[in-house]
Amino acid sequence: MKARVHVMLKDGVLDPQGEAVKHALGTLGFSGVEGVRQGKVIELDLAATDRAAAEAEVKAMCEKLLANTVIEKYTVELTGETA
Repeated sequence: MKARVHVMLKDGVLDPQGEAVKHALGTLGFSGVEGVRQGKVIELDLAATDRAAAEAEVKAMCEKLLANTVIEKYTVELTGETA
């Protein structure tokens, strides 16, 4: 089973990297960009075959390591076979 975790800064948290990308796009002539938020995607290959157990395990990974839940939010997508 595969898991994809999307981690983004929570709304209201300043995103200096996003602002830098927005500024760079403007200097390259892309003037229609009003805002940029930058995040990360983490892909995991899991041995688990039970969907509920896999989702619970990945959420625990996010809470403990993959996301800083004080300032970041995350979503989990699971794909692959289920038992």
